[in-house]
Amino acid sequence: MNETHLLINGAKSGASTEATFDCLNPVTGEVATRAPACTKEDAIRAVEAAGQAFPQWSATTPRERRNYLLAAAAALDSRRQDLVDAMKAEIGATEAWANFNVTLATEMFTEAASLTTQIKGEILPTNRPGSMSMAVCQAAGVVLAIAPWNAPIILAVRAIALPLACGNTVVLKTSELCPQTHGLIVEALIDAGFPSGVVNAISNQPDEAPEIVETLIAQPAVRRVNFTGSTRVGRVIAETCGRHLKRALLELGGKAPFIVLDDADLDAAVAAAAFGGYMNQGQICMSTERIIVMEGIADAFVEKFAAKVATLTAGDPRMAAHPLGSLINEGAAERVISLIEDAVMKGAEVVAGGGGSGTLLNAVALDRVGLKWSHLFGQFCSFAKVYRV
Repeated sequence: MNETHLLINGAKSGASTEATFDCLNPVTGEVATRAPACTKEDAIRAVEAAGQAFPQWSATTPRERRNYLLAAAAALDSRRQDLVDAMKAEIGATEAWANFNVTLATEMFTEAASLTTQIKGEILPTNRPGSMSMAVCQAAGVVLAIAPWNAPIILAVRAIALPLACGNTVVLKTSELCPQTHGLIVEALIDAGFPSGVVNAISNQPDEAPEIVETLIAQPAVRRVNFTGSTRVGRVIAETCGRHLKRALLELGGKAPFIVLDDADLDAAVAAAAFGGYMNQGQICMSTERIIVMEGIADAFVEKFAAKVATLTAGDPRMAAHPLGSLINEGAAERVISLIEDAVMKGAEVVAGGGGSGTLLNAVALDRVGLKWSHLFGQFCSFAKVYRV
């Protein structure tokens, strides 16, 4: 078991009440991480630290911010194995998915570093002779970043890197399902030398998330909110930001079709569809869920795709013996099984795959699915055959 901390004003601490919560390994059921359950007062303290750091940070030069962000990229990569191990333990990720997260996130810090000199204003027309009007881009203040568990390093870094490049300070509300993974990112930034208070991280008890988020958004110093997560929670975030007149950037659930035309290279199409549908066990907001195939090539495509799906078995990611890892928890696995059973009962056919136990479920491909599901977030795809585009 690992223990993590609140990271406020450059220092580690527990919650003011010393309360904690446990994050369980989805495969073993053992405690993966014990994290502080922050109070509303702790959340306010994090915002205050970010607010106090803002004047000095926003006055740094583009070169200074670029150097900090390049150092952040190096510091994050130096913690690669710790981050990979944390993702395996907290969310059941495969080593490939965890390494992909670290690699892309380091590149995102590097990309953000390159943008510090690209923040530009605009010359505006004016009706007064001899006068010039300018629109100037300025840092906004404290940015509240709320990142999910499914691509935890990529999506947390995406939420904080550009705000930092633009001169904002950040409070990261970590996911209740991967507090150590998210906390390690902020520790890497502290290692990189970011001044105290510029980046802060808090964790909370799952059932206390609504009041913690409400408290954070309500703070006057918080000027922007960046949220990635479910459409259901996104609606709540948007409504709360609206009441407080705060700008919000939301990335919510998706439903991504994959279209295979008559002239497609079927081997390439199968590889792409399998990657899109089953990477991270389908727990990605843009995972392929519906494969739409032209009728003339449908049988050949389905045959090749079924053969591919049969190889996509799930196993304990610590063993690194299977291409798929774990679903996030037992509830997610039960939901996926229920959806598949319901589809079959209503006429769908399991073309390939299936089986597994607990949260380790093998990939599944279905044909003749008549249901229109919302975002599935699981390791199965369905086919639809069409006669014309």
